[in-house]
Amino acid sequence: MMKELFELEAERVQPEAKLIDDLELDSLDAIDLAVKVEETTGLAFDETKIRQMRTVSDVIDAIEAIVAARRISMPHAAVAAPTES
Repeated sequence: MMKELFELEAERVQPEAKLIDDLELDSLDAIDLAVKVEETTGLAFDETKIRQMRTVSDVIDAIEAIVAARRISMPHAAVAAPTES
């Protein structure tokens, strides 16, 4: 997603890559990324989390935390029993 959104070479987008220093992203790019993640996944970043992200790994961790929190807060879907034909 970052590669396409910011036209970055894939090899530059590594977990340890710093968003500002290595990938040359700015605060507006962080907002664009948050919007793209939300549009793609339905997951929303907390604004304070966006400001704390420094590396690609931070972005991954934030997405994983949102997914984990959503799993905890969503009830499990009922599984329908198979029907006989």
